[in-house]
Amino acid sequence: MNQLNLIATAPMGLEAVVARELKELGYNDLKTENGRVNFTGTPGDICRTNLWLRSAGRILVNMGQFRASTFEELFEGTKALDWPEWIPQDGEFPVNGRSQKSQLTSVPACQSVVKKAVVEKMKERYGTEWFPEDGGKYVIEVTLMNDEALLTLDTTGWGLHRRGYRLASTEAPLRETMAAALIQLSRWQPERPLYDPFCGSGTILIEAAMIAWNIAPGLRRTFDSQGWPLVPESLWEAAREEAYDSVKDDIPLHISGSDIDPEAIAIAEAAIKKAGFAKDISVQTLPVAKVKLQGDYGVIITNPPYGERLGDDHSVEKALRQFGLTMLHYPTWSTFAITPSPSIEHYMGKKADKKRKLYNGRIQTDFFQFFGPLPPRDRSNVKL
Repeated sequence: MNQLNLIATAPMGLEAVVARELKELGYNDLKTENGRVNFTGTPGDICRTNLWLRSAGRILVNMGQFRASTFEELFEGTKALDWPEWIPQDGEFPVNGRSQKSQLTSVPACQSVVKKAVVEKMKERYGTEWFPEDGGKYVIEVTLMNDEALLTLDTTGWGLHRRGYRLASTEAPLRETMAAALIQLSRWQPERPLYDPFCGSGTILIEAAMIAWNIAPGLRRTFDSQGWPLVPESLWEAAREEAYDSVKDDIPLHISGSDIDPEAIAIAEAAIKKAGFAKDISVQTLPVAKVKLQGDYGVIITNPPYGERLGDDHSVEKALRQFGLTMLHYPTWSTFAITPSPSIEHYMGKKADKKRKLYNGRIQTDFFQFFGPLPPRDRSNVKL
């Protein structure tokens, strides 16, 4: 098969992080757009990227793009694409849709037109009038933007944030993909201590440990494209074997956290155990005012409570004030916090060295980055 046009979807503001992950995996033919990174690959790369990408939302096959300002154009453009190359006669192929700044504003109508066009294409190939749709799942998405239609196939299924270790969650938890992105945007390296004083269900801590040990985040789950004729099981076996061979679980971890909510800590402990880090990540029930950090040149990465995560503004401000006072005692530590509250700079007693606008779900936030000094370089092996 020729190279496929693939898409790694990305939360707004994290496109560059996803692109960097793709480059580190060896993909260089990249084109970054709002909400996605386009790249080329083979069916085997569908397996690799689903297993390895930490901050992306999904991996899609770009089936085709064309102008569609009328339903006729949408129908004919969709029908011209080679759906039977991917979808077998028994395949289930639901259609999802989105429309922005386009003349075709009715999403249900667009979904219906695309479904009919795909069925007509399938009829031509398979010579039948009826499709049972009781086989594998092939979710089609039609995205209309400025009267341009993009038709894709979703290879992922449940979003890539579904790692498989979370048995329950706290209210409004940080998505695993966002947590992984925050860690990659920070200066943290596995040899440095990492602490989360508002750890909630422990997502940042677990994602950091997975990064440190080079564990592919998709190893514990399944994907819709497993079992597709064009993505055979042999490709998945090869990708998983590569991932297992890449694990570096002999690296010591200095990762810990706390939360004032004992129920959150119970949830975090269960997730940490499920993820396989029960002996390597420690958490405790503790208010931020009583946090005692161990070691120098450590890194705080955290999602302080706000809005729906903690009832009222007074409680939010109190938590941030205590957080800022605690960090005054640790001048060598770097602090990274995602929050919509600009008052964090006031309570930290300084302006952030960098800010990055991000969306935590639908909430617009900033990722405040307060850089402490870097650890001194180990000169024990330097020849004089």
